[in-house]
Amino acid sequence: MPVKIRLQRHGKKGKPFYWIVAADARSKRDGKYLEKLGTYNPNVNPAEINLDVDGSVQWLQNGAQPTDTARAILSYKGVMMKKHLLGGVAKGALTTEQAEEKFNAWLENKANTVASKEGKLADAQAKAKAEALAAEKAVNDARIAANTPAPEVVEEVVAEGEEAPAATADASKEEE
Repeated sequence: MPVKIRLQRHGKKGKPFYWIVAADARSKRDGKYLEKLGTYNPNVNPAEINLDVDGSVQWLQNGAQPTDTARAILSYKGVMMKKHLLGGVAKGALTTEQAEEKFNAWLENKANTVASKEGKLADAQAKAKAEALAAEKAVNDARIAANTPAPEVVEEVVAEGEEAPAATADASKEEE
């Protein structure tokens, strides 16, 4: 029975969510599977991947063939690296401790790279938000300026208002 490691689509229309599964190559895309190895959510940035590394390595060592997309995900999470290191242990080129040490160093490096990318994304989002706020403030200031009467008109109205009571006072004196 040929086994494939592939993606099984779940989620709703326009919002895909995938399970990473080991399945018989002859079964349908969303059909029966042998084992669920993890999940993949491409809807968030960066994409969220949860994966059972040891289970995936076990399936690969037993001859399972990953699809192209599944291979990219497995490589991103270090499954292919761990399989390669375990192949070196089997040949006697490395000890198990050395292989684990190399794999953990690779994981740390990968985690640092992902953290820096997340930081850059957060900075870009904050910058875009600040620019949008500044643009909105400029538009609001322009609207306020367009809707308020000119300062000269306000002074003229006040000046006329002051003269009017004086004129009525003069008129009342004349009547007496």
